[in-house]
Amino acid sequence: MAEIVLERLQRPPIAEQKFEIVERKGLGHPDSICDAVMEEIARAINGEYQKRFGEILHNNIDKGLLVAGRVSRRLGGGRVLRPMELVIGDRATSRVGKVRIPIKEIATEAAGEWFRKSLRHVNPDRHLKYRVVLAQGSEELTDIFRRETAVREANDTSAAVGYAPLSETEQMILWVERYLNSPTFKAAFPETGEDVKVMGVRADRSLNLTVAMPLLCQAISSEAAYFRKKEEIVQALRRALPPSPSLDNVSVTLNALDREGRGLGGMYLSLLGTSAEDADSGQVGRGNRVNGVIPLNRPVSAEAAAGKNPMSHTGKIYNVLSHRMAEQIYQRVGGLVEVYVWLVGQIGQSIDQPWAAVQLLPAAGAEFEVLGRGARQVIDQELTRMPEFCVELAEGRYPVC
Repeated sequence: MAEIVLERLQRPPIAEQKFEIVERKGLGHPDSICDAVMEEIARAINGEYQKRFGEILHNNIDKGLLVAGRVSRRLGGGRVLRPMELVIGDRATSRVGKVRIPIKEIATEAAGEWFRKSLRHVNPDRHLKYRVVLAQGSEELTDIFRRETAVREANDTSAAVGYAPLSETEQMILWVERYLNSPTFKAAFPETGEDVKVMGVRADRSLNLTVAMPLLCQAISSEAAYFRKKEEIVQALRRALPPSPSLDNVSVTLNALDREGRGLGGMYLSLLGTSAEDADSGQVGRGNRVNGVIPLNRPVSAEAAAGKNPMSHTGKIYNVLSHRMAEQIYQRVGGLVEVYVWLVGQIGQSIDQPWAAVQLLPAAGAEFEVLGRGARQVIDQELTRMPEFCVELAEGRYPVC
């Protein structure tokens, strides 16, 4: 098994530090759209490889750009003037011998299906254009998939870090976005779009939540109606917030750029429910980490996980696996306040042989040596089941955004 470096953390846990900053970009945010759509495309292409050839071939569908369109909005309605454009890259095997795989068709069909099931007011046939720029990979990288190895070799040198558990602030930010995009909330407030962004700033025991969420212009008849509905939403969110064992105060601000008396310039309105309609483009890797948040106080992986190959790309595999390992250590070993797991893979090295480090923050009275032995055992077990983990990753059992 891989060498594992153990370190005892001396700093206070996140929850006891003076401040904490956590962000989440929700379902309809342009960056989140890119991550989710590229992952959906990758799964569809990998599924086609498995159906035709019984295995996943070389591909990395991890370079995506959603170019904002243009709309005309008014109180009570609006129209799309220029559709959004989705640029789909980077590499995919499109031919094996004389067999052609319809990569472009699979990619656009998978993308369109994601938009249809995820964003209520986006019609991908009318509101979206596609530019597919997937090409064959290089000889050396594609050769990885022709080598007779029990476990694939890494196709990149990259590092990742995962941690457990989530802090209360991180859990709260996750909860708020998921609540605002839940079927229950949308049924109660159908006037709201899916482009939800939540920024949480905790100072000591007070948490300030800044939420951005557009209201649909076709459902708003006047400026007064907009601000009445906005206040209803804020009050509903405040009532729904889960009880907090460590926070004395949670404040909520919705659509902070709004200004009464400025007409359309003072209201966050949307026609399609996403700012990608005309205000903000999106890109893979700019959204949430694989545990669903953007935690500014934590070490995070630089690699984007979405769309990467689940069998050989350590930028995806170790991103997800490091968080899984940290969670497993925290749950199974016990006696821990925080766990951080670091994994580094070298290109050409078997993916089950990373360089690994574990940082442990013991609970009071816990013996570090005992905790260390437990952590090593968990990591060894997880690396032993690497082939199974990669299959699970390919099947979409682990979220990546």
